[in-house]
Amino acid sequence: MAESGGPGGPDATLATAVDTAAAALLSVWDAARERSTGRLSSSQLRALMVVEQFDGINLRGLAGILGMLLSSASRLCDRLVAAGLLEREPGRADRREISLHLTTVGGRLLDEIRADRRERLAATLAGMTPAGRQALLRGLAEFDQAFRANVETTEKTA
Repeated sequence: MAESGGPGGPDATLATAVDTAAAALLSVWDAARERSTGRLSSSQLRALMVVEQFDGINLRGLAGILGMLLSSASRLCDRLVAAGLLEREPGRADRREISLHLTTVGGRLLDEIRADRRERLAATLAGMTPAGRQALLRGLAEFDQAFRANVETTEKTA
């Protein structure tokens, strides 16, 4: 695969290959979500994952992370509460604020989705050579580092 060493960095061919691989990963992600949660949308799943990561987050914080209007995030949470996956509680620091938490059922659902995803990924990885798997692991680790550095730089300049 061609890669330019010029000031523009990697060429479009490499970016296209990564985009294609990312699409395959998204297919695995969606298949696991649909199999485990036919009733959950991608937005609802993202909301559950954010609440898991930031237990006790308020509605405004969730809306900001998800990039949606406060009213849309509120309706999304209403559906998740009705499904028994999320709970709302008065905030610990400010009782006027509402804190969001996963329920036990919501946590189990995320665990189930992750297990299914890992099973699907393992089946794909089994079709690769050991050398290919090691190269992928090294490349993904470096990609993750570069991504995080780029996010930090973007946040500092914003």
